[in-house]
Amino acid sequence: MPELPEVEYSRRCAQRALASKRISAVKVANDRVVFEKVQPKRFAKLMTGRKVKRCRRWGKQLWFEMDKGPCPTLHLGMTGSVHIKGKRGLKYVRLKEEDPNTWPPRFCKLELQMSDGTCFAMSDPRRFGRISCRNDPLHEPPVSRMGFDPLIKMPTAADFAAQLRKRMADIKAVLLDQSFAAGVGNWVADEVLYQAGIHPKERAAKLSPKAVKALHRHLGAVVKRAVKVNADAAKFPRTWLFHYRWALTSSVQGQEEYPGRQRPTLEVPDFWRPHFCICPCCAEAGGGRRQAGPEARGPT
Repeated sequence: MPELPEVEYSRRCAQRALASKRISAVKVANDRVVFEKVQPKRFAKLMTGRKVKRCRRWGKQLWFEMDKGPCPTLHLGMTGSVHIKGKRGLKYVRLKEEDPNTWPPRFCKLELQMSDGTCFAMSDPRRFGRISCRNDPLHEPPVSRMGFDPLIKMPTAADFAAQLRKRMADIKAVLLDQSFAAGVGNWVADEVLYQAGIHPKERAAKLSPKAVKALHRHLGAVVKRAVKVNADAAKFPRTWLFHYRWALTSSVQGQEEYPGRQRPTLEVPDFWRPHFCICPCCAEAGGGRRQAGPEARGPT
């Protein structure tokens, strides 16, 4: 599922491809589930002939500021992607990479044809994504109801601690709450907690000052590192839990990276799927369970 790093990469791709260009034609799928509170044909009419000024993001919400009129606003849902014709896009783990020259992409919901020949598209095989029009996305729901964005506006350590003291829910649930931290999803929350050595069932308000400080530091660090490598999972640090989440089915952590060894596998407790990692070789050597905690890892 696309989270903050994936959506930020999508924003940057769109910014490079579309900024200061005029839309000459719009093609839409007649999908009234994905198009939210606007008829697809109405959306196409509103956008045709308009110029994209810049592409913006808050959390998982992506929108284009236009020269006039409403802003097209996109949410990628669980499997949504943005595409630029002829340019390699982001590949999600467990999803087959598509040829960028095959156009339009499969499951295309929206295509923008720019005056210079550039083509932009949004696809969504599972239809959990949304396309809408908003006059001022930053100050309208859902963005106006969201919390801080860890990349754009990370709070100070003191403000972060103060916000956590008001939250009695489990810390992972708090991190996933978009009214607390916009853009954080399952893999980012798991990674941050793993790097900080915090159990996901710990009550947010009961965390020690040391744990809160570590959480604040690693939330910023994980997001920045993922964004720095354009959300390319193959370039994430090898000490990240992310690779163990997908090791059984992903080429990211392939056999070639473990010469003479088996791939890492997961022990799956009910409370947090990737909280413990089991490597068969380590288990045979007596290492056994690899538990979340600062002593088990290198730096983020």
